[in-house]
Amino acid sequence: MSRTGLRWKSVPVTVGRYVRSAPGTYIWLAILLVSTVVVRHLSPQDAQILLGNRSTNLHHLREDPFRVLVTSAFWLAGGGWLGYAVTYSIFHAQAERWLGTLRWLIVLVIAHVGATYISEGVLYWAIRHGYAPPSAVNTLDYGVSYALAGVVAVLVYRIASPWRYLYLVGVIVFYAIPVFSNRTFTDIGHFSAMTLGFACYPLTRGRPGPWDPVAALRAIAGSVRHRS
Repeated sequence: MSRTGLRWKSVPVTVGRYVRSAPGTYIWLAILLVSTVVVRHLSPQDAQILLGNRSTNLHHLREDPFRVLVTSAFWLAGGGWLGYAVTYSIFHAQAERWLGTLRWLIVLVIAHVGATYISEGVLYWAIRHGYAPPSAVNTLDYGVSYALAGVVAVLVYRIASPWRYLYLVGVIVFYAIPVFSNRTFTDIGHFSAMTLGFACYPLTRGRPGPWDPVAALRAIAGSVRHRS
């Protein structure tokens, strides 16, 4: 068998190891795949009802907060599942492998729950002061983006300097621009989740040292040259 054939044969093994190294990430992705298929087989009206019952809006946060905070994180709010599979593999899987499953879970819970209450608190203030209609208490709000924003932010502590600061600036700009251009409560939620992710620095103590992307690329290039 040629060397090329051996390399291709090892790809499934490598992928399997990567998936097993981040079990929480890929179990979550599997659940999201099932829920996405379910929504696609419903009529628009039934899908609206199903997602509305899992929305972390002001009404549900007052009546049954624990249920909606949990169930809202298992449905995708826009975008295809494959796109989320890529972003989960890039960010969530890396964070889980680095922090460990328990600390990774703590980060995403802090980001998801904290950003939900901050954004809905802003919406409540807007309703009280006449900037939003009273019907906004039933606004549809669900999805996984707050947890993702928190994990994207906490990964800044995984990257070595000076690349850490480039990543930091990129993350802040990415989440700050919509706050000023769109000014929706969801954009405020994303920015809040990012801030909460940065605040999770204590959870990164004792974990493996900073990762240098340039050194990693050089090692990959050296490995390829050696094999060829």
